[in-house]
Amino acid sequence: MELSSPAKINLWLRILDRRSDGFHEVETRLCKIGISDTVKLELMGPGKSVELTCNIPGIPLDDSNLAIKAVRAFERRLGRTNSWHIHLEKRIPSGAGLGGGSSNAASILKAANELTGKPLPLSELLEIAGDIGADVPCFLLETGAADGAGRGERVTPVEFSWKLPLVLIKPAFPIPTPWAYKHWKDSQELRGVLYAPQHCPWGHMVNGLERPVFEKYRLLAALKGWLLEQKGVQAALMSGSGSTMFAVTKTHADAAALAEAAQLWCGPTAWVKATETLV
Repeated sequence: MELSSPAKINLWLRILDRRSDGFHEVETRLCKIGISDTVKLELMGPGKSVELTCNIPGIPLDDSNLAIKAVRAFERRLGRTNSWHIHLEKRIPSGAGLGGGSSNAASILKAANELTGKPLPLSELLEIAGDIGADVPCFLLETGAADGAGRGERVTPVEFSWKLPLVLIKPAFPIPTPWAYKHWKDSQELRGVLYAPQHCPWGHMVNGLERPVFEKYRLLAALKGWLLEQKGVQAALMSGSGSTMFAVTKTHADAAALAEAAQLWCGPTAWVKATETLV
């Protein structure tokens, strides 16, 4: 079974406080976008083996990969095992704040449920997804957007009618999500950098993780400032814990022009894509 596995951006990510369990209480809106991986899952029959292949070298192929974690979690809930083959055709970069691994895990849960005769309702799949990772439940929903609460795993579907032209820019380095949250509380704002909410017709765009990330990765702060100065840009923000920065433009033509300029500004090692939010 083959499924499209879309990326996401966070139009806002507000960090409310650190919880007693070590996680952080957040409020976020996640929007699926038109960049996607392809996930293929084959049910091989009775057994216990899970084989994972991927088109990109360096992607973990062991139990640390969220796709395998999703299969194992599904089987534990189901109470029986099978042998599986997973292939990931990756186009979403890793360590980018775009939810690629989480989306892959959600696709695996959907496909495994289909291939075994739909034994689990959506409510149970959402429970499993929340245990795998905070962003995973969002990708189980059919809507283009969702609001996340708690760690982000308590999701509410949102009808989001804005088809926003976007430019995504990921420098050559990843940012580990646990690192960003760990340094949030004690981080300081950089002088001259816009952290305040950007008031847009679709909501107030802000990301609390920009503070710790920008403090260490000054390039991203400079990139945000540069994006906000460009023609046709309505807002610019970091997605999730980074390292992807994105800009919302007025038109798709503005996005195409900005993507070309951003590639020149950032250099050939940066990953730059023009796309849009899904509705």
